[in-house]
Amino acid sequence: MIVRTAGETGQLYGSVAARDIVDVLAAEGFNINRNQVNLNQPIKSIGVHKVTLHLHAEVDVVVELNVARSAEEAERQAKGESLTSAEAIYGVDEDALKPEDFFNPEAEFAAEEE
Repeated sequence: MIVRTAGETGQLYGSVAARDIVDVLAAEGFNINRNQVNLNQPIKSIGVHKVTLHLHAEVDVVVELNVARSAEEAERQAKGESLTSAEAIYGVDEDALKPEDFFNPEAEFAAEEE
């Protein structure tokens, strides 16, 4: 699990690179080098990502990295729950939302005037 800050859409404000993966694995007691991490491009969104580790000429291992905004979110994510749906963000059923709800001041989901 890697905790990073991200926006509501799940886009990370930074990224997770090979050296971050090496650090996380080292904290768990696994000693690998950065060049053993097969990561074509940095991870830039929350979610469960599969990363291949090249341990030996004939030995590759695939690990799953759970990138989340918090430990609680990582647990929900590991269970397969959506973190970027309207229900997860706003606490409303996505199927109940209609475009007119966002423009009707009397709609249940409309923002209250200050």
